[in-house]
Amino acid sequence: MSQHTQSVSSSEPETDPRENGWKPRVALLLTGQAFSLLGSSIVQYALWWWIALEWKSGWSMLFATVFGVLPQGVVSIFGGSMADRYRRKPLIMLPDLIIAAVTIVLSFAFAHGWAGLPLLFVVLLIRSSGGGVQTPAVQSFIPDITPTGKLLRVNSVFGMINSANMIVAPAVAAVLINVMPLWSILLIDVTTAVIGVGFVALIRVPAKAATATAGAIAGAPAAATDAHPIIAGIRRTMDDLKAGFAYTMRHNHLKGVVLGDGMTCLMSVAPLNLTLLLMTREYEGIDLNLGFVNLTTASDKLAANELSLSIGMLLGGVFMSTIGVKIIRNNMHVIALGIAAVGVTVVGLGLAPGLLSYLIINALCGVASAVCVGPMRTVIQSESDESMVGRVFGLDTTLATFGMPVGMLVFAPLADIIPIMWVFVAGGLLTLPVAWYVWKLSK
Repeated sequence: MSQHTQSVSSSEPETDPRENGWKPRVALLLTGQAFSLLGSSIVQYALWWWIALEWKSGWSMLFATVFGVLPQGVVSIFGGSMADRYRRKPLIMLPDLIIAAVTIVLSFAFAHGWAGLPLLFVVLLIRSSGGGVQTPAVQSFIPDITPTGKLLRVNSVFGMINSANMIVAPAVAAVLINVMPLWSILLIDVTTAVIGVGFVALIRVPAKAATATAGAIAGAPAAATDAHPIIAGIRRTMDDLKAGFAYTMRHNHLKGVVLGDGMTCLMSVAPLNLTLLLMTREYEGIDLNLGFVNLTTASDKLAANELSLSIGMLLGGVFMSTIGVKIIRNNMHVIALGIAAVGVTVVGLGLAPGLLSYLIINALCGVASAVCVGPMRTVIQSESDESMVGRVFGLDTTLATFGMPVGMLVFAPLADIIPIMWVFVAGGLLTLPVAWYVWKLSK
């Protein structure tokens, strides 16, 4: 009898420790990230606008973009390796604390009148670099605390938070920069960072996930023991990068997601950054009365452009987190269709017959983007080995981050040679083969 009972109990499937109490853990993480993202975005907008208003220089904005965006792409290469090698929870909290510290220094400098562009660029660099560590850590941490079957829903909700942040942050920053000195606006980021760190600190990581990173470190190849610690660390990081790249390229789904994301940013996201020129060239002098608001000035139209895209992304996230999780059976097919929809809508932006149709197509482009993002994260989280998920996310972040500026190097000069509408048409059409490539790899 005891032997029979033992055989029956041994045949029972082992329960996933992430199933118990996963909702409070996820709620703490997403709430903390919502505060952190909101404060960081408000301050980022405020700093860029301050540079534009005070210096009125194209070069200053170029350097602000370089120091504020590209470091994240570079550091993400190493941040993914760190997310696999070290505990992910501290990697989420530590960048926020460092960014808060340097932001306090910048706030003090502005309050006492000795802040300048060099210090501002240094702070932007540190803030962007922190994102290169934190972003792969957050994306790798989600499957540590979430059951596999709930990943798509959680990723879709996370996408909704990002979309809502894109709507709220510029509006709040626009109000604050007119009523508050910049040094006090900077302290908002410090406050939200502390709140975000506090929420993440309350998360109790399931035992299995807590030991996963330690096991990955134990199984990783050791660096030469006779080398200087710095040299050994560089060698170890390079080995991690090679291993992560080789691992990603060996797995069709991971390769499709990472290359598909990077190529879409290269072909479609880059033209989307030229909407400023499209608005000023194609819709100058064209008013649009929506009933509740009348779009007459260039700033009105630019704001409507940003809001329509963000609202579309928010609606797409709502759809994916409610209906999408119930009907989706193949994430790779959804990613391919989403990329194709992005390409088609980018073509539509170039061919739109009027401002109203342009804003509607722009919102649909946001929906298509949101449809892609959740399944992309879910495929990486669910199909990557626990010891490699950080490196795959790091590679994805790097390719996506660099795809946009590289694409701008091609499309921006073209916009001065040919009608800008054809730049959008070209970028959208070039995105369609990317969708076909991802669909082919899904098999």
